[in-house]
Amino acid sequence: MPDPDVPSPIDFCDPGDAREWERTAQSRPGRESVFRAFASELHGLQAADPHVLELGSGPGFLADFLLQAIPHIRLTLLDFSRAMHDLARIRIGDAATQVHFVERSFKDPNWTDGFRPFDAIITNQAVHELRHKRYAGVLHSQAQQLLRPGAPYLVCDHWYGDGGMSDDQLYMTVAEQRHALEEAGFVSVRQVILAGSLVMHRAA
Repeated sequence: MPDPDVPSPIDFCDPGDAREWERTAQSRPGRESVFRAFASELHGLQAADPHVLELGSGPGFLADFLLQAIPHIRLTLLDFSRAMHDLARIRIGDAATQVHFVERSFKDPNWTDGFRPFDAIITNQAVHELRHKRYAGVLHSQAQQLLRPGAPYLVCDHWYGDGGMSDDQLYMTVAEQRHALEEAGFVSVRQVILAGSLVMHRAA
């Protein structure tokens, strides 16, 4: 029998829980460096107005940063929580004209339905919300199907191990994260940054 899923201590669909997560999330070590790394990687996209999908976009921290760093970017923000989307709309403000909000869970087997190929897909601190690391490979395979040829998939999440997180069912080691991307069919995988308990890989 597989290990059971790890229950979440937070109800992200509850407006109160969503606001509390929003209040504390930005203080976590490494996030500013990670955001700069996302922007640096996306600056290299060849499209005149790159269309980027963010998985598990939450209250819009990363989206807001990217809209300021790359003014011509277009974003599709996917999150299962209406409360998180509401917070993101407030944060993004007038730049919301460049954003398409999709209320959908990437745990849904059909979450990819209706999307056209993207110039990049990004996700930050969200893969572990699958609630068990064994699901990561499926998510990565689904993401690959939505990328234009050669387009990057930027995946950042907490890592398991000394100096990182302590739950080896929810979180993967840095090596396991790389392996999950390779097993999903990405032929080029490299580590972009390790900051605090977060690590980002670029896959293509």
